[in-house]
Amino acid sequence: MNFTHSKTAEPSIKIPKPIILSAKALQFISVNKAAKFSARLFTTPVNFPVPEREKVMLESAQKKTINIPSISRDVQVLSYGYSTKKVLWVHGWAGRSTQLYMIADKLLEKGYMIISFDGPAHGKSTGKTTEMPEFIETIAELDKQYGPFEAAIGHSFGGMCLYNAISKGFNVNTLVTVGAADKISDVILNFTKNLQVKPIIAQKMKHLFDKKWQRDIDIHSSSVQAKSIKAATLVVHDSFDGDVDVSCAMAIRQNLQNGKLLITEGLGHTKILRNPKIASKIVDFIIQKS
Repeated sequence: MNFTHSKTAEPSIKIPKPIILSAKALQFISVNKAAKFSARLFTTPVNFPVPEREKVMLESAQKKTINIPSISRDVQVLSYGYSTKKVLWVHGWAGRSTQLYMIADKLLEKGYMIISFDGPAHGKSTGKTTEMPEFIETIAELDKQYGPFEAAIGHSFGGMCLYNAISKGFNVNTLVTVGAADKISDVILNFTKNLQVKPIIAQKMKHLFDKKWQRDIDIHSSSVQAKSIKAATLVVHDSFDGDVDVSCAMAIRQNLQNGKLLITEGLGHTKILRNPKIASKIVDFIIQKS
């Protein structure tokens, strides 16, 4: 898969130079130690402050902390609006429960309720590190406590988690993913490129995760999981995404039974979530298919 981005496409999260220097120095001492260091970084999200534009949703929503028994984590859940028609929002890596505020406001106007959460190790939820299985467990618990859901929207890593959660039994009529990555080993390789370490580090990292999860992690790739999804699915991606190549969207769409592709241009990886036209298209898709 091609992870070469255009000059206009910058990654949304830049790794600080001291961390890059540490990783580069460590690989010359021990490739295995560098892989463990990189794997720890890879599973440690950066928490960003909530921007002003998201504060209306944050202040208006009901907040509740729930425990996810299977992973022993406390997660903050936001309930925005009130309706029997519920939509679940799953944010991306280093994302937040309020990032879909523009889509949420439009859904609210159409009589929907939004349930969103800070993922494990994100925002007000507990933990320092997290991985996909913890997000999937959180989605399953939210389904028990807040479901059933009409639809689900996932951004980036959150989209990957939803493909996996739905193929494991989380049931929705409609799915929307925005900027979702595909193959996990490609995500790791892209991360090591940004960390400026040798490709062998990516191979070693994958081996560490394979061992920890006791399976080949690439079976969790979005395009693999997409094969079993029956829900009407809208795959949204920007052609200038600096974090996830647009080819991921094509691979996912090819494997969906009931999928539609929406490619934008010049919105990047995160700005796409707050574009009024795209927000309207997402909401229209949910209304039509639900």
